[in-house]
Amino acid sequence: MSEPGFTPKTVYVTYIAAPAEKVWAALTAPDFTRQYFFGRSIELEEKVGGRFVLRMADGRVDVAGRVVDYDPPRRLSMTWRVEWNEMMRKLPECLVSYDIETVDGAVRLTLTEAYSWDVPDDLLAGGRMGWPLILSSLKSLLETGKPIVVKLEPPKEMIAAVERAVGDKE
Repeated sequence: MSEPGFTPKTVYVTYIAAPAEKVWAALTAPDFTRQYFFGRSIELEEKVGGRFVLRMADGRVDVAGRVVDYDPPRRLSMTWRVEWNEMMRKLPECLVSYDIETVDGAVRLTLTEAYSWDVPDDLLAGGRMGWPLILSSLKSLLETGKPIVVKLEPPKEMIAAVERAVGDKE
């Protein structure tokens, strides 16, 4: 499902052997997100229009936005602006949505990243590299009690695309 004005550009689906309530808790509780989301802790005002922040382990804000849809344990959607990089702060925000559906005792988790502008493919490289690892680590954590730990750096093509996109908007 997309929000008006936003077009889905990246969609990932994974199945997790856990109840919907546990998947919801893993997406919305800082003690969970720190374990599978590169050490980031979520801060979430639990209402539509509420504040959303992903905070790095050192306290800096990585991502900030607002809650667009809050329907536990089925759907969480929030605007998403990368704050850690000055150039990325100049880009239009995107929309990240999690849809949770119970399927025969498991959960189908669908992550959608949608944009209000014609985002270049190279700019999507960071999410396309990071989201599969984040979702796989979340799945592993919920099913085995252990997240997957892999250190990633932003792809060079993504950083170059940000520089081009910001230059086009100035």
